[in-house]
Amino acid sequence: MEVLTPRDVPLGGLRAMTVRRTLPQRQRSLIGAWCFVDHYGPDAVDDSGGMVVPPHPHTGLQTVSWLFTGEIEHRDSAGHHATVRPDEVNLMTAGRGISHSEYSTPGTTTLHGAQLWLALPDGRRETDPAFEHHAPEPVTGDGWEARVFLGSLLGSTSPVRTHTPLLGAELLLAAGASLEVAVDPAYELGVLVDTGAVRVGGKPLGKDELGYVAPGSDTLALTAEVPTRLLLLGGEPFGEKIVMWWNFIGRDHDEVVAHRDAWEARLDAGDTSRFELPADDPMEPLHAPPLPGVRLRTRGP
Repeated sequence: MEVLTPRDVPLGGLRAMTVRRTLPQRQRSLIGAWCFVDHYGPDAVDDSGGMVVPPHPHTGLQTVSWLFTGEIEHRDSAGHHATVRPDEVNLMTAGRGISHSEYSTPGTTTLHGAQLWLALPDGRRETDPAFEHHAPEPVTGDGWEARVFLGSLLGSTSPVRTHTPLLGAELLLAAGASLEVAVDPAYELGVLVDTGAVRVGGKPLGKDELGYVAPGSDTLALTAEVPTRLLLLGGEPFGEKIVMWWNFIGRDHDEVVAHRDAWEARLDAGDTSRFELPADDPMEPLHAPPLPGVRLRTRGP
């Protein structure tokens, strides 16, 4: 098992909320189609300022929001206005282009969760924007509980649509509990420890770490040393190189530049050829940062 440790990244402006980012990293860009893993909290909103992310664009990806504590208000340019709640997944498909905003709700005192991205395969990158919500029923066993929000695991299947074979689940393990999970041997897997500590195939994995497990096995052995909550992410190796910059995923430098130009044209000149804005949003949309002075490099196999 390869262990990826997080780095702290500020999200927002002067009162920036800090997230722990474990993917992408220099040595690994994707696990299946999972290309971005941010993990945050538990944070007292009075101290952190909560989540305040004004309208911003996305292309070529799906966002997966999963909360442990608190609530987040979501608005997007495809007309969806929803609340992200604990144990309920919100999946937004950007496709050819969407913009959205995210704000912790006024009643939220503690915010704790994960924000995840999925890269869309080449044939689906220009799909229409979409949004899905699902509240998975828990499945339980001796010393464990699971909620499957994408794909299939432990006899539970999520109805949420993805564009590549994928797995996403939250697992709760009691202290000393062991669980052998049947998994697809074609999948590579990521185990993100939120609280506690776990042994994955006998190897230790600590809080906030992301363990990578290569394809080839049809089972995954988990043993909790203390009460543990983790996210299990997986999928078939993506097999495509991507360029990921700011909130865009493309296939080369020029494509990402074109997406940035289209977003700025929407803000400066009202050009709606690729992007619209969420209706009735309380904040002004974010301008894209300047591009680096070098060509963006591809990531992946």
